Amino acid sequence: QVQLQESGGGLVQAGGSLRLSCAASGNIFRNHVLGWYRQAPGNERELVATITSGDGTIYANSVKGRFTISRDNAKNTVYLQMNSLKFEDTAVYYCNYRALVVPSYDYWGQGTQVTVSS
Repeated sequence: QVQLQESGGGLVQAGGSLRLSCAASGNIFRNHVLGWYRQAPGNERELVATITSGDGTIYANSVKGRFTISRDNAKNTVYLQMNSLKFEDTAVYYCNYRALVVPSYDYWGQGTQVTVSS
């Protein structure tokens, strides 16, 4: 079992910044990916950014240049720094843990609301 505790969501004006945090605990496999996904009302859940245990990163095109994902291995925590926020970034943001084993498996956080006012 892996537990994911998110924090940092809230209400911000367009152009502002927020930082999300997600602390992972439990049985964390050495090779894994931590990531952020989001889901807006009426939309599918979509990838925002991921970071591997080797610090490889992937970003959605819509957030490149504005969002930065990072991690603190000592704290098993992943961060998402969100700058230049836009109205369309409004969504529930979910932290994800994926163990890189066969078969792989995922755990999800409870989600944190990010609301950007225009």
